[in-house]
Amino acid sequence: MTAWTGWLIALLAAYFLQFVVIFIFEHRRQANMTAWLFLSFVVPFIGFAAYYMIGRRRAQLVQASAANDQKERLAYAEERSFIVETSEWEESALARESRLQQALARLAPFPVTGRNRTRVLTNGEETYHTMLEAMKDAKHHIHLDYYTIRNDGVGRRFLDVLTKKARRGVEVRMIYDGIGSLALDEAYLNALREAGAECRCFAPPKAAFLERRINFRNHRKIALIDGKVGFVGGINIGDEYIGLDPKLGFWRDTHLRVEGDAVHYLQAMFLHDWQMVGGSGIPNPEAYMHEHSIDDKERVMIVPGRPGSNDRDIVEAFVTAMAAARKRIYATTPYFIPDPVIAASLRIAARSGIDVKLIIPGVSDSKLVLYATLSYVRDMLEAGVRVYRYRKGFIHAKVMIIDDIFASVGTANLDMRSLYSNYELLALLFDEKPIRRLERDFMEDLSVSEEIDLHAFTSRPGKQKAKEAVMHILSPML
Repeated sequence: MTAWTGWLIALLAAYFLQFVVIFIFEHRRQANMTAWLFLSFVVPFIGFAAYYMIGRRRAQLVQASAANDQKERLAYAEERSFIVETSEWEESALARESRLQQALARLAPFPVTGRNRTRVLTNGEETYHTMLEAMKDAKHHIHLDYYTIRNDGVGRRFLDVLTKKARRGVEVRMIYDGIGSLALDEAYLNALREAGAECRCFAPPKAAFLERRINFRNHRKIALIDGKVGFVGGINIGDEYIGLDPKLGFWRDTHLRVEGDAVHYLQAMFLHDWQMVGGSGIPNPEAYMHEHSIDDKERVMIVPGRPGSNDRDIVEAFVTAMAAARKRIYATTPYFIPDPVIAASLRIAARSGIDVKLIIPGVSDSKLVLYATLSYVRDMLEAGVRVYRYRKGFIHAKVMIIDDIFASVGTANLDMRSLYSNYELLALLFDEKPIRRLERDFMEDLSVSEEIDLHAFTSRPGKQKAKEAVMHILSPML
């Protein structure tokens, strides 16, 4: 055997070994396995190197972190005896849905709380105005935990308020994601620090790459003022959220203002994230957990999501709620790359006669993700799901409505990145007032959307279908 023959045999062995390794580690997640096998076949060794650096899940670290997260959050919960759970509100529609109530009670580390006041915020300008006004009234602290913060017009509006409050002795802490806020410059951060604020970066790109954690992003969007007012939803801090991106135009989004018991759990999430990104927590965390005087009886449940195929709180919350649907399931998402269980739940609901409507973007901030989204549409249409493309601009809202008993507003898209790779957050709502408001917004969005016709969709050009087919295979990686 010549030297060249030996090298060829070694090369072929390495070529096949990459497929064996991917199969061993990803066989429980078949869609993910297919995507990485395909990429490794198309670009041998380069695809496997990408899998090693960003695709391989460090299961032990993620699971250990998840266990510690839950233990810590439960400890916070046990300390606060003033939190009222739904067991005290037996007249609620949720109480009549015993299976849903029991499943949710076992699902996440936080309970369904019973004393809250919420306000649905539609679009960026209303959200920013409401948040900034609340921050101007801050007396003790302002906590921000965001995926994207930009040093643009909107970012500087926040900077102005935050620096003024910090100089007056208000504790200001900010977490920003290393990838989502990649363009955030040191001038912005230095201005905050010079005013007395503290800033921490979640997974700085260089360190995250070297530690093979770059695929795990903090996609949460939390704002907290004095432990009494909280905000969560789809809106980051940047000009595009008020429609100033010339490519996307009008930006449609949904956010939520919360007062009451649920703020306690938003605060617990922030305190955990602060410790996770800095290695040290905040002294005396009890000082940031305040009693409140809210008498409203709105029910709210905070559901965190974290990386890992074994951490499926958000998936199970959606599936549990959809299984309880009797009349309707309305959903809006900017990226529709569903977990197989969520996709099956939508199809089964539609086939059983439930009114299932889904709004996706007409234009998107990512063509590749849009191709992937469209690759899942035909199965939905054939099952009877009515799918609409938003035509007024770009829709970024992340909302689901089930009958008159359940709605969700949060940071998680209906895509596998949000469900398995990101740190996310949902607020689940169970009362008529917020559900009616979300329903009204959904119907308004529907009025400026175009329904996708099955026959016309199946007749689209072959080139378009080919692009969608390729992105369908790669979609678990997006």
